[in-house]
Amino acid sequence: MAEVSPSVSPALESAGSLPPRGAWHALPAQAALDVLGSGHGGLTAQAAAERLARYGENRLPHRETTPPFVVYLRQFKSPLVYLLLAATVVSLIVGEWSDAAFIFVVLQLNALIGGVQEWKAEQSAAALDRMLQATAVVLRDGVAARIDTAGLVPGDVVRLESGTAVPADLRLLHQQELAVDESLLTGESLPVIKDAAVVLHEAAPMAERINLLFAGSTVLTGRAQGVVAATGAHTQIGRIATALAAPDPTQPPLIGRLEQFSRWIGIACLVAIAVLAAVQLAQGLSILTVFLVAVALAVAAIPEGLPVAITVALAIATSRMARRNVIVRALPAVEGLGACTLVASDKTGTLTCNELTVKRLVLFDDAGPAVDGQVAGQGYRPDGGITVDGRHPTPQEQAGFLELARSAVLCNEAELRLHEETVSHLGDTVDVAFLVLAHKLGIDPDRAKAEAAQLSIIPYEPQRRYGAAFVAAYAAGPEAHRPGGRVTVHVKGALEALLPMCDGADWAQALEAGEALAAEGYRVLAVASGVVSQEAARRAAPDSLRYLRLLGLVGLMDPVRPEVPAAVERCRAAGVEVVMITGDHPETARTIARQLGIGADGAGGEAQVVSGRELTAAADEPARFAELVGGAQVFARVEPAQKLKIVRCLQEAGHLVAVTGDGVNDAPALAAADIGVAMGKDGTDVARGAADLILTDDNFASIVAGIEEGRIAYDNVRKLIYLLVSTGLGEIVLFLLAIGAGFPLPLFAVQLLWLNLVTNGIQDVALAFEKGEPGVLDRPPRPRRESLFDRRMLGQVLVAGIYMGACAFGFYVWALQRGLPEDQVRNLLLLLMVLFENVHALNARSEERSVFAVPLGANPFLILAILGAQGIHVAAMYLPGLSGVLSVQPIALADWLLVAVLACSLLAVMELRKAWLRAARRRASNG
Repeated sequence: MAEVSPSVSPALESAGSLPPRGAWHALPAQAALDVLGSGHGGLTAQAAAERLARYGENRLPHRETTPPFVVYLRQFKSPLVYLLLAATVVSLIVGEWSDAAFIFVVLQLNALIGGVQEWKAEQSAAALDRMLQATAVVLRDGVAARIDTAGLVPGDVVRLESGTAVPADLRLLHQQELAVDESLLTGESLPVIKDAAVVLHEAAPMAERINLLFAGSTVLTGRAQGVVAATGAHTQIGRIATALAAPDPTQPPLIGRLEQFSRWIGIACLVAIAVLAAVQLAQGLSILTVFLVAVALAVAAIPEGLPVAITVALAIATSRMARRNVIVRALPAVEGLGACTLVASDKTGTLTCNELTVKRLVLFDDAGPAVDGQVAGQGYRPDGGITVDGRHPTPQEQAGFLELARSAVLCNEAELRLHEETVSHLGDTVDVAFLVLAHKLGIDPDRAKAEAAQLSIIPYEPQRRYGAAFVAAYAAGPEAHRPGGRVTVHVKGALEALLPMCDGADWAQALEAGEALAAEGYRVLAVASGVVSQEAARRAAPDSLRYLRLLGLVGLMDPVRPEVPAAVERCRAAGVEVVMITGDHPETARTIARQLGIGADGAGGEAQVVSGRELTAAADEPARFAELVGGAQVFARVEPAQKLKIVRCLQEAGHLVAVTGDGVNDAPALAAADIGVAMGKDGTDVARGAADLILTDDNFASIVAGIEEGRIAYDNVRKLIYLLVSTGLGEIVLFLLAIGAGFPLPLFAVQLLWLNLVTNGIQDVALAFEKGEPGVLDRPPRPRRESLFDRRMLGQVLVAGIYMGACAFGFYVWALQRGLPEDQVRNLLLLLMVLFENVHALNARSEERSVFAVPLGANPFLILAILGAQGIHVAAMYLPGLSGVLSVQPIALADWLLVAVLACSLLAVMELRKAWLRAARRRASNG
């Protein structure tokens, strides 16, 4: 790597952004900053831009997109293609030049069509991957900002917290209780405790470099700040990625099942074709004719292209989901979400707006709850003030509110930037809400922090349920800008966690006040402060939090997203249960559930709430635990391990569970769920990495949209199977009847190949663009183990396939008995089969709805495909050369009308079957 700036050590140039032998761990933190030409305030925006232009983006080497020509060549890796190639060679040997040329052209066209489909699907997947942009908090010009990790450069100073994926190789500058998962690199599953102050020997192995953070590892607990030492391919994981060839993507299970299904259908078709071949040989036909017909019939009848067509259908569904704010990371999740029977949703940011606002302040004195203040305003604009029972607070009350707000500011890791029209913020939403409160009370958070020196912190962690900051006021006079001797600690967190730390607090009254706020739907936090020793501040140990004074309770309200109650009701109508899992107080959770309509009897009903404490009590009684989980709609005060256990219990009860989450503590449950759904805006990197789907807007209503699109995708998969298998069956039935009755071949090999080319190759992909049918969310989820080829599918395939084959055979016999020449009969029969498949594509648009009830404009691609297939076939009748190879010629209008009427008779037959199915469904629902 070349020189970064004039202040950069020559070692940076000679070692590709690393000191000699890559030993960043052998340098003190300040020395690493000096080598990188950076400082604790990070780089300037100009310097960062120059380095980005010089060194490129911070991206790992990735598998390049397959060139179109390679995708084209892959289309020839098929046993059926090998048969066609053999047929081409045999035709050349016996002098059938036109047949050989046509088969070769068919091979090329099939390869082009399949190649285009596969290449487009790959490009669609790549485009979706590009939508998943990881971000990092970086200091630029001394100001924290969130940027795409691809924009990181050596010398950037990055902030990290629990749940964050490390975006580059970093030399730690300082840390607080930092534990990191480096198993991706070292294979060691235990967390690694990091220490920025350590300087190691150059030969220290990677697993012992506790003053470094490596790209791809995950922050489990704590906070840290580090300087980027290497990016992209120069990181430790980047070197591994460079050395290894990226494996092919794992095949989705649905595609695997379809390939297995295609093989079974293929075996059945081959058996039928072998019987036909034996009969033909017994009738005295030449081996060449029998071989060519067998090959052509195999290509036409076996749905060998079904997995590719289904992959295209799922790729189309992923694009539709992306337009509805759902990004698909795992292809099977497309149709899997449509089958889910229960959604276990996180509350904050998914069901609510994630704009916590302080609405109530309850101050305490020796007599218990003394003042109940109401805070005006909503969201992150600092508009509104505080009143007490409709009046302005007294000076004493105001002093109490100011003390509470200032304490919450000093124990705060968020940032709030007020602009004329907008507000930008960074950090935890609770911390942001306290900063907004401070502004409302006239406190400048930046000034308050500047007037005190933060000595150490105990970061907030979900398991701890509180956070603390040890601060000292700056000394005046000669020792200005140095911390004075008096150290105070400021703590905020759950009331139950803070009460044991407080001296003189009336537990009963405090808990009663907290219960009252929670019952009104507030998220309740407590704030406390006290004086501690310098030694306690230095150690920043939880055992030093004693003899504090409880300053008061804070009631925060995160308003329900306005669109969520309707989305919950839509889930209920679709047969999908919704449960809420939250860390909030049970009464708060109950109130929010009531507003959302999550309840035993729908909107307005009371939800059954189970607390984490109740689950803990039943942990050793599996039957009791399952009973609690099965009867609850809300889980409150739930710990991460309990969330995972809840998900597994629901799965054991027979549910296909979709789980939403955004934090590192949600990752186990997201990974264990049938469908993991992570938040894209405010979710952690760990949660997104464990999920199958990502919501770009963090909105529960988008999950409902995903369920709808998943069901549509599954329906379209069934439609493709129905179309391809039934048309193949129709061709098999035609040949079985004709050859079994001793008639000449109804169609030649090249005619069969042409039929397959101009219909299935176009219409099946167009059918994948079908829109959803009415009421797709008004029916229950499909059974978890439902087969794609169920009784209904079998019935409609048999009816359609046998009718097409029998009707075509009847027409064939009638035309021969009229004395028409065989070539003319085959010409008419081929047109009939093309029209049958055109008409049947319209039948396949719905398994129950009438063709006439499905608007033609709902899928213009299919209409164009049908017209295109018919137009190509008509053109072939008039094109010299091609018409001779296919033995086709223009047809009289009367014959056209006759063949068209016969083809439309299939429409009438299938309409009768659909009417019978609809009547049977009505009888079942009424019975």
